[in-house]
Amino acid sequence: METFDSLTIFTAKDYNATIEFYWAPFLLESNSDNAIIHRVADRVVRRGSINKHGRHWKNVDILVFNTYLWWMTGLKMKILQGSFDDEEKEIVELSTEDAYRMAMKSMLRWVKKNMNPNKTRVFFTSMSPSHAKSMDWGGEEGGNCYNQTTMIDDPNYWGSDCRRSVMQVIGEVFSKSKFPITFLNITQLSNYRRDAHTSIYKKQWSPLTPEQLENPLSYADCVHWCLPGLQDIWNELLFAKLFFP
Repeated sequence: METFDSLTIFTAKDYNATIEFYWAPFLLESNSDNAIIHRVADRVVRRGSINKHGRHWKNVDILVFNTYLWWMTGLKMKILQGSFDDEEKEIVELSTEDAYRMAMKSMLRWVKKNMNPNKTRVFFTSMSPSHAKSMDWGGEEGGNCYNQTTMIDDPNYWGSDCRRSVMQVIGEVFSKSKFPITFLNITQLSNYRRDAHTSIYKKQWSPLTPEQLENPLSYADCVHWCLPGLQDIWNELLFAKLFFP
């Protein structure tokens, strides 16, 4: 496996195939594009900049897009009108939904211009939910995914961390697309899996404080997922859509 800045490539030599992961959390250029150092509190996305990353996605056989969590910084997103190199920067604020709509339209325009549907299958994966508020499923106030060992059994459950308004943007924009993009809806099935997160069982990038060690709830990761686990089901869905469309 090799890594070049934002691009990580796994090569299966016996099959003459590669699986590539490209870090671009907003798809458009942003101040969070560094694949290692990207914990930026004040996130800014540059309008109309998808070509900055898109040049690395050309000439592939299968392309899977996903972008959601990094947009959830509040009710507004900061959008850069010019370039990050400009001495004086013009930044406007849009609602998260409008900013997300802007990115989805940019992605679809880029796909239509650069992808050949006879050669490349294009997929878009819906939002990956988190489980940071146990009150969502009737748990105690202040709790999260820590020590959860069973699935949520309410078939109508929808966590507060998943914005329906963003899902509606996806549906609205994709319904107007003339390029065939396969939508992988992993959100509802993943919503039930409060038990599948890494919780406290993960590499800690910073040493834990004594206070954190006394209160595992405070550092439980309820965003990322264990492997093997739920993400294998996502791959099964991708496989099914890929070979049995």
